[in-house]
Amino acid sequence: MQGNLKHFLQKVVPVAAEVGVYLAIHPDDPPIPLFGLPRVVSTQKHLRDLLAFIPSVHNGLTICVGTMASRPDNDVRAIVEEFPAQIHFVHLRNVAKDDDQTFFGSFTEADHLTGDIDMFHVFTIMLKEQRRRRKAVADGAVVGPARLPFRPDHGHRMLDDLRKNTNPGYTAIGRLRGLAELRGLQMGILMAGLF
Repeated sequence: MQGNLKHFLQKVVPVAAEVGVYLAIHPDDPPIPLFGLPRVVSTQKHLRDLLAFIPSVHNGLTICVGTMASRPDNDVRAIVEEFPAQIHFVHLRNVAKDDDQTFFGSFTEADHLTGDIDMFHVFTIMLKEQRRRRKAVADGAVVGPARLPFRPDHGHRMLDDLRKNTNPGYTAIGRLRGLAELRGLQMGILMAGLF
């Protein structure tokens, strides 16, 4: 599977570079083997290998912090610290890994600001990277996407969502609540000048 991914990237990344597209692969979700099939984008080493296959600013990552954190041996802090320049899109959700790890990777969805992920730290790293990109644009030395978009991921069912038939995790009100919490965290970090 790694070989297939490398072959795919060798063919696609040069075309993406020609047309100005920044690829952003999403990690395996869930990041654990299913039905005996291996996973290829589940660990920090997988991300490092993927980026080394075709070193290009057009070969980038979507960091889904909840997906990466649901695997007990992943350190999300270390992941966002290592790859900020290669991250082209961020999915922000939080998980709480179950104490009973009889099933590797067992977790529950948590609120966006609670759970096992230090969302304050993740956001601080991403905001530093956003500032670096904006400075590069201002200096005329842009290499890579000028923006670092994010979105809340996996909101809880609440209020009007309870009466609607929605895909699990993709409720309107629950995700809007998550967005409000995350924007509040973002504004707090920016207003406090914490970086």
